[in-house]
Parts: sequence; C-alpha cells; structure tokens
Amino acid sequence: MNPHHDLPTLPVPPELHAQDSIAVSEFFDGHPVATFVIDTRHVITHWNTACEHLLGWSKEEMVGTGNHWQPFYPRQRPTLADLIVSGVDDEIDNYYLGKHMRSSLIPGAYEAEDFFPNIGVGGHWLHFTAAPLRDGHGQLVGAIETLRDVTERRVAEIALRKAHDNLEHVVEKRTAQLAEMNLRLEDDIRQRQLADDELRRQNIALTELNERLSMAQEQLVQAEKMASIGQLAAGVAHEINNPIGYIFSNLGSLQNYLDQLFEMLAAYQQAETSVATPEVQTRLRAMREQIDLDFLRDDIPSLMDESREGIKRVRHIVQDLKDFSRVDANQEWVWSDLHQGIDSTLNIVSNEVKYTADVVKEYGDIPDIQCLPLQINQVMMNLIVNAAHAIGPERGTITVRTAREDEGHVRIEVSDTGSGIAPDALSRIFDPFFTTKAVGKGTGLGLSLSYGIVQKHGGRIDVQTELGHGTTFRVLLPVQQGAAP
Repeated sequence: MNPHHDLPTLPVPPELHAQDSIAVSEFFDGHPVATFVIDTRHVITHWNTACEHLLGWSKEEMVGTGNHWQPFYPRQRPTLADLIVSGVDDEIDNYYLGKHMRSSLIPGAYEAEDFFPNIGVGGHWLHFTAAPLRDGHGQLVGAIETLRDVTERRVAEIALRKAHDNLEHVVEKRTAQLAEMNLRLEDDIRQRQLADDELRRQNIALTELNERLSMAQEQLVQAEKMASIGQLAAGVAHEINNPIGYIFSNLGSLQNYLDQLFEMLAAYQQAETSVATPEVQTRLRAMREQIDLDFLRDDIPSLMDESREGIKRVRHIVQDLKDFSRVDANQEWVWSDLHQGIDSTLNIVSNEVKYTADVVKEYGDIPDIQCLPLQINQVMMNLIVNAAHAIGPERGTITVRTAREDEGHVRIEVSDTGSGIAPDALSRIFDPFFTTKAVGKGTGLGLSLSYGIVQKHGGRIDVQTELGHGTTFRVLLPVQQGAAP
C-alpha cells in the first residue's frame, strides 16, 4: 500500500486562495525542527527531513507505520503524541512522571524532556512538545510532536550541577579551614600587637638615636670642612700674600712718585715769580727730564688699577673662604646657580690645583637647582682636590663639565688625567675613613660625605676610572626637590 495515500492534511484557512496554499508535507519537510505527525489510528502521516537527520530513520521507513516509538525506546511503548491522541492524562503521568508539564502556549499540549540512549552515539537529550491536531469542526484528527536536541545544554547543566556539588564540598572544607585559620589569625594578631608595641618602643628610641646621629653628622661635615680648610691654609695664605705683596710694592713706588711730584710742584711754586728767567727755566726743564713726568702720568693710573685689582682679589678669596667655612646645619633649601658655586670653589682650591693641572671649564646650559649650596660646594671641593692629588708629577688636566641630563636633572662631571683608581679600592671609595692617600694627606671622609650629601639631595654619584688614564666622577642632581626635605 502506498503510505502516502489518503493521508490527512492540516486544514487550510479559508481566506487563503488555493494557489497560495502549501502542501503540509512540503511545509514539514522544509521545517528546521524535527517534527512528525500521527493520526487517530497512531499511524505516522508526516516525518520531516530534520527528523530523519536527528533520529536516523528515513521517511520511507516510518510514514504509514506505527513504529515511531522505535527511534526512542528498545521496546514498544506510547510516545507523548500517542498519549495525546488517546486522551488519557493519567497515562502521561505514568510514563513521564516528573518530566512533563502542560504547555503555556498551546491548549491541550504537553512538553517533556528526557534522555534517549538509543539515539546517536552515547545517547541524546531531547526536549519534545506534543499538541493535538483538530479539523475545522474541532474534532481531533491526530497529534504533532516536535523534537529539539538539548544534549549540549543538559550536559552543561549536569557539569554545572556536579561543579556546584564539588564547590559546596570545597566551600564546606574551606569553611572549616578558615575557622581554624581564624583561630590562628586571632592568636597571630595578639602576637603582632605585642610585637607592634615593642616595635613602637624601639621606634621611639631609634628616632632619638637618629636625631643624635643627624647632629653628629652635621658636626662631622663641619669637622671635614675644617680639616680641608686646614690643608688649604698654607695655599690660601700664599694666595693672599701675593696680591698684598704687589699692593705694598706699588704703594711704595707710588709714594716715591708722589714725593718727586711734590718736589717738582715746590720748585714750580718757587719759580712762579721768576719763571721768565732763563736760569729757572733751565732748572725746571732739567728736573722734569730727571723725574720723567710724562712717564709718571701714565704709570700712576696703572699702579692704582693694579692696587685695586689686588685688593679685590684679597676680598674675593677671603669672602669665599668665609662662605665655605660657615656652619650650615640650619641652611635652607634655595635655588642656586651651580656655575657660580663651582667658580667660587675653584677660587678657594686654586693653590691646590694650579701647580699640578690646568682647569678646563665646559659649562652647559643648565637651570638653577633647588639645593643646599654650601653642601654642593663641599662636594665640588672634595672632587676637585681629589682630582688634583691623583695627578702625578707631570702636569695634567682637570675638566669640570655641566649639562642638562633631562627635563628634571642636571649632571656635573669632574674628570682628571691622573693615575686612576685600582679595582680593589674602587668598591670602597665611598666608605668612611677609607683613603688611598699617604698619611696626613687625607681624612678618608671627603667622598663618604660627598656621597651622603648627594643622596640627601635625591641624586646619584658614580665613578668611571681606568688605571693610568684618569678618573671621572659624575654627579646627577634633581632640578627641584620632590617633597619638603
């Protein structure tokens, strides 16, 4: 028998023209949801392509038969569509207890969800909806059932439920662990409180010690200044004696010139009444030639200029020495011109340097910086004097460079052409009281104090050296202090 003969079709609304209607079988075949239809005899009338793909049974095998249970169950039993056709609600509860519910959208329809091990490899979870089919008079003519594969969702739900159960177990276990840890933590807190109290007492004592240390450091800086000034005292005295010497010499010559001028003026005064006499004129002319009055007119201004320059040098040296030796424990942070400070320092150490090296100044375009100027001068003096002491018997060169490192820093370099620093001593040059100089030549505090001063300014000091080829000390200083020192 042809399974497609005398198959019921779904009613077509009367408002549609015959040419616009679509055969039910064609409609179902094109539908993407797996769907089958049975009539009141429980015989399959429609089995669409999606159903073939999902369940693995072809339309030819199923339409016209009552074998629609075979894809789902190992032995014959009613499907949800069969139970709707039979109209027995109690039977639905018997077969799908706890797995079904009435549809909220379609009257008389039911939804259910179950696992079918016979479908595919390893089985599938299906969500199926069965609804009654009625003709134009409301008479039941069959049932339609749609199937959706929800395996991925159910597997995910099962995995999630399992993970949730595992999580509850872990949470329970961790809760117990946390309770134990809380007990330990409370004990730790008590111990920490005791330790904090002890640390607070120690911190107070350390603060007092730091204050004492700060005072001692300021005293040490001043002591180092005095030691440095003591080493430079002879040279400074020599520097002062030179300008004073030629001042006295020039003043002596000036006195002689003035005596001769006074004598000449006296002679002119005596000759006022008899200036016309030949004898007086001859004597005056001879006297002018003898004292060389024209030379005196040129030399006296030069002597006076030299005297003034000598006096200025004396005042400059003495003022720089006075500024450098000032106690600066309470010095304030100010904006200072580094070049002016370097020039002042070079003036003070001139006697230490001028007999051993030529000083070359390579000043860059740098801004004023916020610093403690006297302490920066102390650093420069230590570096320049060390450079002079490092130069051997042959005359060398000391180069002082400045440059802008970046927008926030400036760089100062002091390079010499001396003997360099030995590798075994390089790691200790900033240690207090370490020196490679002969006894009496240094205290071993210069570089240590310089390092501390640079650190106090938020800067950095490092050294590059090579034996026999000289040394370069590089100081990096911030232009502006970031916080109130």
